[in-house]
Amino acid sequence: MATSQKLTEHFLTCTICTEVFDKPCTLVCNHTFCRKCVVSYTKTRPEAISAKSLLCPFCSKMTKVSAPERPVEEWADDVKPSFVIQGLLDSFGPGSKDTTHCSYCKEEGETTPATSWCSICDDALCERCIRVHRRIPSFRHHDVVDMSGETKVRVKRKVMCKIHKDESIKYICKDCKTAVCQKCCTIHHRKCDLVVEIESEIPAMKTELRRNKADLLKKQDEMKTHVKKQTSKVNEEFTLYLQIESNIKSAGLKAIEMIKVKERNLLAELKAMSDRHIGELKADIKSVEMSVQMYQQQAELIDQTLQSECDMGVYEMYQGCEAVDVEAVGVADVKEKRRIARIMFRQDTDKLNRALDDLQLGEIDVLYEDVLDLKVTPVLQDTINLLDLKATPVLPDTINVGVAGDTYGANLMDVKVLVVNGTDTVVITDIINNSVKSFYTRNKQPGHSRLSLGGSPYGITKLKDNQVAVTVPDTREIVTVQVNPDLVLLSAITTSKQYRGITSLTPSTLAASSISPPCVDILNMAGHVLKSIRPDHPRRNILKNPNFLCTTRTGNILVCDRGSKCVVCLTPEGDEVFTYSPTGDTAMGWPHGITSTSTGDILVTDNHLHRVLHLTESGQFVRNILTSQDAVQSPRGVCVGGRGRMYVCTAYGVQTYRHSSDHIDPGDSCTAVSL
Repeated sequence: MATSQKLTEHFLTCTICTEVFDKPCTLVCNHTFCRKCVVSYTKTRPEAISAKSLLCPFCSKMTKVSAPERPVEEWADDVKPSFVIQGLLDSFGPGSKDTTHCSYCKEEGETTPATSWCSICDDALCERCIRVHRRIPSFRHHDVVDMSGETKVRVKRKVMCKIHKDESIKYICKDCKTAVCQKCCTIHHRKCDLVVEIESEIPAMKTELRRNKADLLKKQDEMKTHVKKQTSKVNEEFTLYLQIESNIKSAGLKAIEMIKVKERNLLAELKAMSDRHIGELKADIKSVEMSVQMYQQQAELIDQTLQSECDMGVYEMYQGCEAVDVEAVGVADVKEKRRIARIMFRQDTDKLNRALDDLQLGEIDVLYEDVLDLKVTPVLQDTINLLDLKATPVLPDTINVGVAGDTYGANLMDVKVLVVNGTDTVVITDIINNSVKSFYTRNKQPGHSRLSLGGSPYGITKLKDNQVAVTVPDTREIVTVQVNPDLVLLSAITTSKQYRGITSLTPSTLAASSISPPCVDILNMAGHVLKSIRPDHPRRNILKNPNFLCTTRTGNILVCDRGSKCVVCLTPEGDEVFTYSPTGDTAMGWPHGITSTSTGDILVTDNHLHRVLHLTESGQFVRNILTSQDAVQSPRGVCVGGRGRMYVCTAYGVQTYRHSSDHIDPGDSCTAVSL
């Protein structure tokens, strides 16, 4: 009785969808699939589409289609199943069984109405036969469906276990993530904790599938909207292309018309000169012809005189010839006129070629979106004055950064010095009071400004002569501030990460560091990440906790990484230029602030060892330019400011260092209060 089921399972089931064949088609390799299944698979393989063939998922053999010009969905319509498959489907496939009458009674020649269906035996049964069916011990656990009344039942396809051929799959082992039969549960999964019936999981599966379907439909709608927008953009760009093409052609036609005007002028001048020259030559011819006639008449008269016997006539003719020199008169007339000797066309090919090369019909300007232009001149941070790094630093004063409006004692992190309208302005970030502050001396009067933010500011970088950008990790923002020298908030750029260190690369791009995840990102001024430099590269394991950043004069990025206790120099593309990572007695305790001067020298603060290091542009150690003996304690940010001053940011104030060769000018410093 199970013969029909086994035939269906082993010979009449599509291996793609695992269902009974629906409109089967047999390929040239004799593998059979549902038409829709083989078409769907073919559509995923570009090589099959190019070859205009159906592709077998089993052996990858191509089956040429009879009408490749038709849509791909119709390619399998003309591919017929083998006569064996078709015969089995006709005999044992869906619809081949008579579910109206009892299968057993039909074999006895009776037509008893069927009331039940056994999916295992694949037979319809009447009331009497179903009772007999249930008495047979091996049939007692068969899945029997009631078909009484007008109920129409969809016969479920039973999936049998591949190991235990007579057992249907009814369970799921969640530990092993596989569907199993009862014997498999007993033998192979008895130690597993989560073995449940498939039927009990169906509602949850359907709920999840419905959710997945909703997500897919949502994504589909989003993609459709995106396609619609892109299509609209394509149409706009094509319209713009046609307009630009028309403008270029118009410019070309104008240039051609100007050339044609010059051509017409040259031709008109040539015609005028040629007409004059030819006219002169024709007048010459006419004059000579008249002279010829005159000479001829003169000769005839002389001939007549010679033939006559009159001596007086000969004498008179002789006297007349001496009196008039016709030829001399004609030549004199010609010489009095300014005549054209020859007309030529002189062309300066080199000059023409240069003119054509210099001919500008216009230029094509292309605006790229979110593209990092590495050829742009980098924004240098400390270029106000050169710092004499060979001289001995002297601490003239410390800027007291506590101001009205502070809730707590100041806790500084970074510092930058700007010259705004000739005024040296020190700008610092106070992380505990959630504010950015500026300090300056104007008209010999000390002044300050305080700008409150929604979070704790951290790194600071100069954007322009009177603008800075500040990271606010708490709120995931980068704020831009105008320095007048009083502070004015310009904008707040939302970012995807909690950035700490920051530096300007170009007027339109920034580099910012994050510690979670550890990386250095290249951003545009909208906060969009153009490139991310991460530590997953084998040679970038130094990026464990990137903190402060600065830009070198060549446009590279200097990173102080306190996790790996080193300074690394990276190109904007992410390549490593050098790494300063000393060991032993020279090892850094906690690299913090960093800056690069206009001469390429690098200054690094070591927060734990209370010092400021001087490195060369290539990352070689020079000396400890400041130590605890110079009154520097737990330095953080560092920068070079007006008149060659060096500003070191500590937790509670900004220390200003000059050099012993400098002349102290009381008006040079900002508000100076010794702590």
